[in-house]
Amino acid sequence: MKPQHLLELVLLAALWGGSFLFMRYAAPAFGAVALIWLRVAIASLCLAPLLLLRGQGAMLREHAGAIAVMGVFNSALPFVLIAWATLSITAGLASILNATVPIFAALIGAVWLGDKLDPSRALGLAVGFGGVLMLAADKADFKPGGSGWAIVAMLVATFSYGFAANLTKRRLAGVPALVNAAGSQFISAIVLAPLAYWFWPAQIPGGMAWLAVLVLGVGCTALAYLLFFRLVTHVGASRTVTVTFLIPLFGVLWGSVFLGEALKAGMLAGGAVVVLGTALATGVVKLPARR
Repeated sequence: MKPQHLLELVLLAALWGGSFLFMRYAAPAFGAVALIWLRVAIASLCLAPLLLLRGQGAMLREHAGAIAVMGVFNSALPFVLIAWATLSITAGLASILNATVPIFAALIGAVWLGDKLDPSRALGLAVGFGGVLMLAADKADFKPGGSGWAIVAMLVATFSYGFAANLTKRRLAGVPALVNAAGSQFISAIVLAPLAYWFWPAQIPGGMAWLAVLVLGVGCTALAYLLFFRLVTHVGASRTVTVTFLIPLFGVLWGSVFLGEALKAGMLAGGAVVVLGTALATGVVKLPARR
């Protein structure tokens, strides 16, 4: 990986890690559904012109059905769940739990698509879920006002991401990444529009909340997707997936610096176990093979 690509990888992690910060900040003002509708609508407006300039609009129409399903499970549903979760848990914890996406993707791929799991990847699944249990034991509280259901929402969101990844592999493998990304944001905007109208905040949010939404849609979604496509093209998917390990670092950092979120030893330890499990489950780290 060239220095330029490494810088792009770090920037991508900073943008996606920052998404938890901006959702945590803006969700109380807009509500989860309205916030995410604005996020995907803004991203759609940014990505659609590029899609048309590349002459890929016909491919979007050709695969509209599969892209619609993928869009719901890859954007609309998980984005809303994560935004709702950030009403109760910190941006740092949300970003750590988000690192379980590759674990769910590997598990669903093994069950649904028959992808084989070698002992190292199987151990990664077990270690990753162990880390989630550590975080849940330290943070989960299912009493009124507690964080328990927010943690459950985060895990449902990451499961949804894992399902969408395998759906894309099965039904949309030959479709350009930009078509999948632009299509998923466009479909999500359509699906969430009536819900956003229903749940639109009674009081108009302030200027800083609107600025957070703009950065979330343009920077953390549209620009981040473009960086992701570029990295996949230049360094390959296996190297690009290592961004998963950097996102929690930036999520915790931004939450601590800008929101004053406290860092506790239990959260850091559980996060380290989750990241280790993810590294094993994705094959980035492998155990020495026995003869």
